[in-house]
Amino acid sequence: LNAHRSSFHRQRSYCTGDVSFPSMLAVPIHSRRHTAYKSARIAIMRIDDDTWIIIPTYNEGQMIGTVIDALTPYFSRILCVDDGSNDNSAKIARSHGATVITHPINLGQGAALQTGIEWVKTHTSARWIVTFDADGQHDPKDARSMVEYGKENQLGFVLGSRFLERHGKSVPLRRRLALRTVAFISGLLGGLRLSDAHNGLRALSRDAFSQVQLNHNRMAHASEINSQLARTHLPYAEYPVHITYSDYSQAKGQSLLNGVNILVDLMW
Repeated sequence: LNAHRSSFHRQRSYCTGDVSFPSMLAVPIHSRRHTAYKSARIAIMRIDDDTWIIIPTYNEGQMIGTVIDALTPYFSRILCVDDGSNDNSAKIARSHGATVITHPINLGQGAALQTGIEWVKTHTSARWIVTFDADGQHDPKDARSMVEYGKENQLGFVLGSRFLERHGKSVPLRRRLALRTVAFISGLLGGLRLSDAHNGLRALSRDAFSQVQLNHNRMAHASEINSQLARTHLPYAEYPVHITYSDYSQAKGQSLLNGVNILVDLMW
């Protein structure tokens, strides 16, 4: 398995699957020289032709259908990258209208995201992608608003944060400690200075995602992608988002020990 994982970025033949196409708030805008504040209008519309949702999926049969159904009122282009699941995640995702590509073995969330990004770059003319978790934590309305905000303000990317406004108070204490620690140290290691460095909800323009090449296959990819986005020098913003914490999602979340392991991966 280690040999497969280490060769992921040299071999793209891992991915198989269908290629069918299934039918506010004031937040900071960052540049290299200044920070400004603008207001986003919440657009009540479906974003169809130029945006793809990318969902890394591993043994998410319990939730993936619900997640896709929640997204479809806002997005018609949904790509699930099944990362070697040993349940029926891929079958369920496909039955709910998503395009599905698969890894024959589990390579990690970072590898699944990179596969999805490469597929969108190669097979579509999408102007935006949204990375979206499969466990039901993210709100599709936030994803829609982030894309609209990025377009209206001509940003390169928009990153979700659960710690802006008052949303951070709903984060369990242990997870809050882990996420804050990782965000602080990741910023020191060359990434963006963010309030929430490990939020999986991101909206990236083509100018941004075309410059992403993830090498960390597992959870350290979240800090790595921020470092790579920082090097694009594109304007960006954090955007306040809601996170739903269920027993199911919390069982898959970050612990303080996982945060330490992520930092070790980044430094070595």
